[in-house]
Amino acid sequence: MLNRWLWLSALVIVLDQLSKAWITGHFAYGENLYVLSVFNLVLAHNTGAAFSFLSDAGGMQRWLFSIIAVIASVWIVALLRKHAAQPLFSLALSLILGGALGNLIDRIAYGYVVDFLSFHWGEHYFPAFNLADSAITCGAFLMILDSLMERKHGSAAG
Repeated sequence: MLNRWLWLSALVIVLDQLSKAWITGHFAYGENLYVLSVFNLVLAHNTGAAFSFLSDAGGMQRWLFSIIAVIASVWIVALLRKHAAQPLFSLALSLILGGALGNLIDRIAYGYVVDFLSFHWGEHYFPAFNLADSAITCGAFLMILDSLMERKHGSAAG
């Protein structure tokens, strides 16, 4: 059962890397394409973490976030082994694992993460992100949902 979850993580990595390869092959750094009134494609490089956290830290953040991603990935695989029969929790972990490894590949290869999805309202822009970030966010949401459902079932049984 563990293999199913690892294959899902691998699929997230492949889709993430293919989308990043496409955007870097078709856009120059900083190039922006209007798609919808609230959405643009833009080629951005993020040397920090979420929302460019520590992006101006002088380069140490590349290795700090890489080490964190490796440690988190090992821990997630251990959790997947232990909880492979719990579908919602394992789905959440698989998405987070795939997203973490997708961004880790960028950090190691380029020293930054390729971002390209840009949502905005008027002149107010949300920081650009990528499919790996989306997988991590969806996984975190599913983990919260699983926790709430577990709590509800636990209190109903007690």
